[in-house]
Amino acid sequence: MSRVRTVLGDVRADELGVCDAHDHLFLRSPQLPGLELDDATAARAELTAFRAAGGAAVVQWTPYGMGRRAADLPGLSRSTGVHLVCATGLHQAAHYAPEILDGLRGRLAEVFVRELTEGIGTSGVRAGLIKVAGGFHALDAHARWTMTAAAEAHRATGAPIAVHLELGTGALDVLDLLCGELGVPGHRVILGHLNRSPDPVVQRQAAASGCWLAFDGPSRAHHATDWRMPEAVRDLAEAGYGDRLLLGGDTVAAGARSVDGGPGMPYLLRRVRPRLADAVGAELVDRILTHHPGQAFAVDWT
Repeated sequence: MSRVRTVLGDVRADELGVCDAHDHLFLRSPQLPGLELDDATAARAELTAFRAAGGAAVVQWTPYGMGRRAADLPGLSRSTGVHLVCATGLHQAAHYAPEILDGLRGRLAEVFVRELTEGIGTSGVRAGLIKVAGGFHALDAHARWTMTAAAEAHRATGAPIAVHLELGTGALDVLDLLCGELGVPGHRVILGHLNRSPDPVVQRQAAASGCWLAFDGPSRAHHATDWRMPEAVRDLAEAGYGDRLLLGGDTVAAGARSVDGGPGMPYLLRRVRPRLADAVGAELVDRILTHHPGQAFAVDWT
């Protein structure tokens, strides 16, 4: 039976409830100095605020080596009543010291599989997805390495592969590699940040592969395209791809949390949800938030 692998164990897809399908409780990178998400008290407060707004589950896309704090996630899930899904995977090379990447050569897929099936370090927490990343309108050697390892780990476990698209670009190159060359089924791939490059032709072509399209935000860095999201979601729904959509907040910096004065996770339900309901109707938005995440992240684990 397909299950979503949360930090407290596997649950049925229909148990997730209203889900933020792409966000971060903890995140640390040399590319974001001084903006670290590394405060467990703030993370608990953010989850509590999300729960109060009607949220029931959060998928954290923070991958290997970027401050996931996996050992803290079970306690946060228990204390707030919010299901949490943790990621394995690897981001762009710029987010890591060279020696970290050197230490993963020749064993990256093995690391992914171990974190999916046995646990992350000594935490006992098993990841429920593999997060990788493309580049700006291209795939460099690092991206091809990580995606090849992700495909191998997917074949070993069934885990879905979530992809950071740099500024929303490169979706078709990612699909050519993952679904074409590497043979990953389209419905096991989740493309993130589609709203940051609002190209309706590319979005329809990507959806035609059977993959999931994740729209996320708001974002201080990319807010210029946030207002295009309702239009993009409506166009995809009218083209027959309403059943391929996910929504997330993608909080990547401390100042973006609601408890620190930003929009945070509750904004997804407080403002994004009604705005999208105006564009495509409340019934579809409810399915995107409540049913689609279970379908996207549930796996017949092997």
